[in-house]
Amino acid sequence: MSRLWFIVWAIVIWQVAVRTWTPAATPTPESFTPISGIEFDEHEKYIEDARRSNRKDALAALDRPWSERCGPNRPKFIGGLNAYYHDRQNQHDRYPEIYGPAGADYIAKQWDTPDDRRIVRLTQEAFANGYLRLSDFDGLATEMVSAVVLGERVTGRGCAA
Repeated sequence: MSRLWFIVWAIVIWQVAVRTWTPAATPTPESFTPISGIEFDEHEKYIEDARRSNRKDALAALDRPWSERCGPNRPKFIGGLNAYYHDRQNQHDRYPEIYGPAGADYIAKQWDTPDDRRIVRLTQEAFANGYLRLSDFDGLATEMVSAVVLGERVTGRGCAA
C-alpha cells in the first residue's frame, strides 16, 4: 500500500512541477471574417438599404416643425431618431466584433455621410433647445445619443414650456 501512495504522490508532484515551470501557451490571434466576398456583399446591400431608410426617417423627424415635437406627435419625432441611433450604435458595436479593426474602419465611414453629420448637428440643436432628453431613447440609442450630445448645454425649454 505504501508503494501505491508513493506513486500517487510522485504523479501529483510531477504535474504541479510541469504546470508551474512550463510556459503558458500563447493565445492564437483572433481570425476575423474578411470584409469582402459574395457573402459580405449580399448581406451588406440589405444593411445599406436599412441605413438609407433610417437616415430618411431621422431627417424627416428632425425636419418636423418645432411645435410638432411635443404632445401627441412626439412619439413620431422620438421614434425616427431612436431607430436611427439604435442601429448606428449596434453596427458600431458589432462590425468590430465580427470583422475586427477593418470592420471598425468600414462602419465608421458608412456612418459619416453628409446626412449623418446633419442628423448629428440637428440632434444637438434639438437637445440644446430642450426637445430631447436621454431618457427618451432605449438602451443602445441612449449610448449613441449621449456621445452625440456630450458637451451640449440645455438652454431652451422645449417641451417643458
